[in-house]
This record gives sequence, C-alpha cells and structure tokens, in this order.
Amino acid sequence: MSFPLLTATAALPAIGAIATAAVPAARRTAAKWLALLFSLATLVLAGIALVRFEPGGARYQLTESHAWIKDFGVRYELGVDGIGVALLALTALLVPFVILAGWHDADPLETKSSRWRPTQGFFALILMVEAMVILSFEATDVFLFYILFEAMLIPMYFLIGGFGDRAHTGSDENAAAQRSYAAVKFLLYNLVGGLIMLAAVIGLYVVAGTFSLSEIAEARANGSLSMATSTERWLFLGFFFAFAVKAPLWPLHTWLPNAMGEATTPVAVLITAVVDKVGTFAMLRFCLQLFPEASKWATPVILVLALISIVYGALLAVGQRDIKRLIAYASISHFGFIILGIFAMTSQGQSGATLYMVNHGISTAALMLVAGFLITRRGSRLIADYGGVQKVAPVLAGTFLIGGLATLSLPGLSPFVSEFLVLVGTFSSYPAAGIVATTGIVLAALYVLVLYQRTMTGPVKAEVQGMADLKARELVVVVPLIALLIFLGVYPKPLTEIVNPAVQHTLSDVQKKDPQPEVEAAK
Repeated sequence: MSFPLLTATAALPAIGAIATAAVPAARRTAAKWLALLFSLATLVLAGIALVRFEPGGARYQLTESHAWIKDFGVRYELGVDGIGVALLALTALLVPFVILAGWHDADPLETKSSRWRPTQGFFALILMVEAMVILSFEATDVFLFYILFEAMLIPMYFLIGGFGDRAHTGSDENAAAQRSYAAVKFLLYNLVGGLIMLAAVIGLYVVAGTFSLSEIAEARANGSLSMATSTERWLFLGFFFAFAVKAPLWPLHTWLPNAMGEATTPVAVLITAVVDKVGTFAMLRFCLQLFPEASKWATPVILVLALISIVYGALLAVGQRDIKRLIAYASISHFGFIILGIFAMTSQGQSGATLYMVNHGISTAALMLVAGFLITRRGSRLIADYGGVQKVAPVLAGTFLIGGLATLSLPGLSPFVSEFLVLVGTFSSYPAAGIVATTGIVLAALYVLVLYQRTMTGPVKAEVQGMADLKARELVVVVPLIALLIFLGVYPKPLTEIVNPAVQHTLSDVQKKDPQPEVEAAK
C-alpha cells in the first residue's frame, strides 16, 4: 500500500495540536516553536502533494478509500483535483505565517481585569483548524466532508470568543461581551447552515444510496441514478445555503465583520483566507457536480446575490472607520467575485474564481497581517487615530501599500489575473452582470487608497511619532507573501496549469461549454 500522503498532511497538524496543548503551562515559548515546526512540516507534505499531482492525469489523485461505517455506506475517501490541491497548498502555506504573526497574541495580559489567556491552547486550536480545513479539501465522501464542515466550527468558536483583539477601544468587560457576541453569532449562523445541509445530505443518501462522489458520478454516467427535478433542486438548496453562509454571500454575511473585528488579527486571517474558502470550494465540488441541473436553474438568482455582495461589500468598506472591519467588508465583495465566476459557468470564470480563492488568501493575509502589526503598535483599530505613519515607519507603510494595491487588483499583482478572468468569463455569458461587477473595481480603489491616505500620509500624529518599523519576525511574515503576490501576478502559469483541467471536469458535469464569440461574416 502506498504512503497515505493526504491523510498524513491532515494528521500532522492534528498531532501537532495535541502535542502543543500538552506542553506544560510554564513552557509557552516551547509550545509556540512546537506549533510552528508542525505547521512547517505540514507545508512540506503539502508541497510534496502539489509536486506529485499530475495536471493532465486522473480527475482525483493521491486517492485513499477505506470502509468507515459500513451499514450506512460511509467511507473514508480522500482525493484531490487541481482545485483541491491548490487550496490545500494555500492553507498549509498561510498557517506558519499566522502562527508567527500571532507569536505574542496569546501571552497573558498583566492587568487584573484580564482573563487567563492559555498560550498553548491558542496555537493548538490554530493547528486543529488547519487539520480540519485540509481534510475538507481532500474529502470525496459527502458525509465525511459534512463532519469536517461542522467540526471546524468548534475550534474557531474558541479562537474568536476566547482570544479577542487587544486593541478594543472599550472597557475589558465590553470587549469580552463583544467577543462573546461575535463568537456566538459565528457559531449560530454556521450551525443553522450546517443543519439544513445535514437534511440535504440525508436526502442525497436516500436518493443515491451512497455518499461517495465517485460512485454517484458512475451511477449518473451509466444511467442507474435518476433524480427528480424537484428533488434535485431541494437538495441543491440545502447544500448551497450552508456554503453561502460559510462563503459568506449576501444576505448571510453579517457574522463576518463581527468575527474578524473581534478576533485577533491572525485568527481574522484564518477566517477569511482559509476557513471561508471551504464554502466556495464546496460550491464547485458538491453543488455543481452533484446537482448539475439545479445549479443551472439557480444561476440567475445566485448571480444577482453575488453582484449585491460585490457592490454592497465595497460600499460598506468605503464608509468604515475601523481598519479590520473595512478589510472584512472588502472580503465580502471579493467573495462575490468568486461566486460570480463559479456560476458564470465558463472556463475563464471558474478558473478565475479558483485563482481568486488562492490569490485572495495571499493578498488578504498580507494586508490584514500588516494592519495587525500597525494596530498592535498604536493600540487602536480606528482609522482616525493614525496619520503620517510612512514618515516614521516607511517599511510598514510600504508593505501596507502593496497589500492594499493587491486588494484592489492592481495589474502586476496576482489578484488582477483572477479578477480579469472572472470578468471575462462573466461578460461572455452575462454581459449585464459583468458591467455591474466592474463597479466593485472602482469602489475597491476608493476604499483602499482612502485608507492608505488617512493612515499613512499627512502630518505625523503625536501618538504615531515614536512608532517602530517592522521587526525581523514581522518581515519574515510579510515579505514572502508580497513576493508571491508579485510572482503569481507576473507568472500565473503554475497555478493555471493545475486548475484548468479540474475546471473542465466541472463544466462537463453541468454540460456547459464556453460561448463562441460572434464573428461577423466577411462580405
């Protein structure tokens, strides 16, 4: 039996979480280094999986299949296509930077009113989230995916509610209440979505008699699986609702600004750059593959919701006074672009959406982490409390600018390629939707440049006067992310070669082809 690479990639951070949590309370530094080492080892395994993946090979590769609950047809089945392996690599790449950025975020506070902050638990929970997210990108059994989809809510709940942002402007009691509210709202929204999905999962088993994606696909191909149109549409809605909450898609998005605003900066990155990608990934893997007719039926409404997310998220970002909430609303706008690309049902749109998931993870991580370093120095998330930072901390300001320019999809940085493909794919099938979506680009330029102007330029405020520039640990976090933004912006071919075959498989599932350009006949 070959080495179970996918299992090992998910098991390693889970083992690291247990080992980190078991470190004695007095050995906080040792726990941090242990968590970092396990995350780096996971990155190595993810790199091996990426190298071993053959873009022109079988749809699902590095597969594993073992009986789990025989009586109910549940199997432990893993496999990755080009989309799954790209997001697996993204997750493994970002977690070491999240750990380094949060090196001191769970250190005990020295105020009497502060709660105990267990450092070991903080890093153990991060590793546990990584394990569950990676395994969700690998799962090809619907029931296994559902278990992971729900289970990752538990460590995320404790990360949001138990380790809040220290830059809260109110009292300690108010900060604790806000953290609790954000954590409970996150949990309730996602639990409701998960419960509706559970009903759909059970319905799928009743109809198909299996949870295996490969068996369902085979049954469809040989005609042994017939699903009534109304049944397929109801099951699709059950799955899509849960994924739209996780994504998040308007109007199910309201938990995200609260969660990102109240969580520590590294946890905010974990939410929007890693965990939320499970929702958009699942739309491609499960909604389109399991329910092709229902996916096409629901496309017009989903496109409208995606457009609302793009414009609504960008407009609210323009009006924000809180740096972290601004980035949260910008992410809602970006997820609108991703969902727009998925349901444009074109190769350019879906390739762009997949690239957007990867590039948004990198660009948002870069911007949010630099913003976190800025907030830690000043002790405030309010934009109005800054000014003239570029004169006292030019490296911090420069990296903040690059992260912001990536967020607005400047040509030469990787998100531009993604956004361009999404818009091209959308214009070719739905020109009106493409026109509306372009307003998100204009608004992105507005909120990013205004944010930079108000925080980094102008007179140096007295509270900013002694601000230190980025330190070595912070540069180790930021520089590789910026290098990736530039490299993939100039040369996206390594990603597109991996992603495009998987996109073609998805389009064949829904029996869609790219529209041919209309060429006027020569006279």
